[in-house]
Amino acid sequence: MMRTRIAGTGRAVPDKVLTNDDLSKLVETSDEWIRERTGIRERRILEEGRSTSDLAAEAGRRACATAEIDPKELDCIIVATISPDMPMPAVAVTVQQKIGAGTCAAFDVSAACAGFIYGMSIADAFIKNGQFQRVLVIGVEILSRVLDWTDRNTCVLFGDGAGAAVLMASPASEGRGILSTHLFADGSGMPLLNIPAGGSMEPASAKSVEAGRHFVKMQGKPVFTNAVKNISRAAQIALESNGKSPADVDWVVAHQANLRILEAVAERVAVPIEKFYLNIHKYGNTSSASIPIALDEAAHEGKIKPGELILMAALGAGLSWGSALVRF
Repeated sequence: MMRTRIAGTGRAVPDKVLTNDDLSKLVETSDEWIRERTGIRERRILEEGRSTSDLAAEAGRRACATAEIDPKELDCIIVATISPDMPMPAVAVTVQQKIGAGTCAAFDVSAACAGFIYGMSIADAFIKNGQFQRVLVIGVEILSRVLDWTDRNTCVLFGDGAGAAVLMASPASEGRGILSTHLFADGSGMPLLNIPAGGSMEPASAKSVEAGRHFVKMQGKPVFTNAVKNISRAAQIALESNGKSPADVDWVVAHQANLRILEAVAERVAVPIEKFYLNIHKYGNTSSASIPIALDEAAHEGKIKPGELILMAALGAGLSWGSALVRF
């Protein structure tokens, strides 16, 4: 019996740092106001001339190097993003070319902040049914390109970045790998977090651009409430499905949306906040990239060690959410 193991991780973040003090010069806010409400101190912004696929390819190459495989050995590339280079084709096919992966399968997944867990779940199914042996899953967002920099309710939250993981088939007897994934969605929450224009419902026009309809729109309070409730329940389902208790968890690598959300989730799930790997203060909310960036950082810092039990959970636009339990 085969299981899906995380064989290597990688990340890529822009060099440019935008601090809370920098933002206070753009909108009516302050470092204290942002930190108290979100836990964010700074975020990264991709420089002009570079795109989503550039950052995704960089993270993907590093994940392959950590897994000690050549990109040509990949059977599939899955990119989770809501900020692609262009409406078509998929970012994944551009990444395929940039890392020299050959003609493997390549496609995108759109589940916003839950995208990496959705992509990892799909890869797990491919590997368990024997279709693929090596799958590269990338979470990447360049949200700075779709933010209204005059709206302090959104522009203070998000940042740019990419994280990646190589998933490989491994004998279940080794004990390591993805124990389970759990995916959920509730389309009634669509109005709470979206980018209204640019699709078939509201095609791009001079009027839509002038009205700022191509920027992220969010109703903060209901999103916060749903995030706490649904991330907590998804995490509990992951534990219950595997006969594990909160005490069995070594680390929680959750979506870095807001420190207050994570503190509330920690209380509900009964896992101490000290077991949550936190880097939101450095990067802000990088949406689908946040879990793989955090996972790679934690692994390279030596905090997460082989054999430890990792709980992952996220919620994003859709509303879409999910969880995973992994023996690293």
